[in-house]
Amino acid sequence: MRKKCSLCVFVLVYFVTCNGTLMAAEKTSETKQPPLIPIKVKSTLDQSLQPSLIWVPESAKTTPAPLLVFLHSWSGNYKQDNAKWLNEARKRGWIYLHPDFRGVNQQPEACGSRLARQDILDAIAYVIEHYHVDQSRIYLAGSSGGGHMTMLMVGHHPDRFSAASAWVGISELADWYQFHVKDGEPQNYARMILKSLQGKPGASAEIDAEYRDRSPLYWIANATEVPLDLNAGVTDGKTGSVPFAHTLRAFNMLAEKNQTTPVSKAEMQQLWDHGKLQTPTPTDQMSDETYGRDIHLRRNSGVARVTIFQGGHEGLPEPACEWLSKQSRDTSTFGKNRTGQK
Repeated sequence: MRKKCSLCVFVLVYFVTCNGTLMAAEKTSETKQPPLIPIKVKSTLDQSLQPSLIWVPESAKTTPAPLLVFLHSWSGNYKQDNAKWLNEARKRGWIYLHPDFRGVNQQPEACGSRLARQDILDAIAYVIEHYHVDQSRIYLAGSSGGGHMTMLMVGHHPDRFSAASAWVGISELADWYQFHVKDGEPQNYARMILKSLQGKPGASAEIDAEYRDRSPLYWIANATEVPLDLNAGVTDGKTGSVPFAHTLRAFNMLAEKNQTTPVSKAEMQQLWDHGKLQTPTPTDQMSDETYGRDIHLRRNSGVARVTIFQGGHEGLPEPACEWLSKQSRDTSTFGKNRTGQK
């Protein structure tokens, strides 16, 4: 028998932590909305209780609903205010899950570790156990550090997700570490990587193995059957912290596996130097009203697409969720014949 959670309705939407303290609040429109509910899920790896926040539409008590798993950013945790993504889920009648996966990326247990990855899988399993989830519509999304984790999760566990949308994500941690070393001194993000990976790239074979295990670039080619939506702003890396080449290099790994045309180094350089392509293809010139931005590059490979839009280090919830809403892929057999762990 499924367990059920009662949801109370308030005029204000309160984001709460597991100890009940207020995290943030926003005014609703005329429609009253229930709050995010704190839950704790036991890790199947180290047995610790890991927190998440969840919102469930009334319909999911009786009818299978899509599930949107939204992943917090590099310096955030499950308390992070991602109201725009939550509102996209609410208006579509999707269950919304905001897991912690060991919080801020400044400790070995965080930053894409096996523990962190399993926390996300365990939280999804909890939701499936307690609510009616449409397992052909389990969606994953995140921006920045959440984009990193989105790409990493579909690479390590492609059978778990129906589709995924990653925004301005880090695809290679060693490269990103070097980007944030200035005059030989690690800056903020580089220092956080050192705390997480316990050393700089090249320090030892063991540390290099950790960098590889936690970098989506080496795993994303496993996800050629997962509809993937990869996005970055054209000024990111100049006005933001993650050069858009991280997104394009991830797409190119999929293109190589699919034996389709990759984004060339010359095209990447043109985008970096000029913010546009010298010779755009027809798909690069297509408009997309959901973005509300100019599109500078759009390519497809199999069921994946990549978009470089006019903008910086940001995620756009509306186009992400609109694209996800059109994707369907059964994941109900995940974990039934194997553990689902790497």
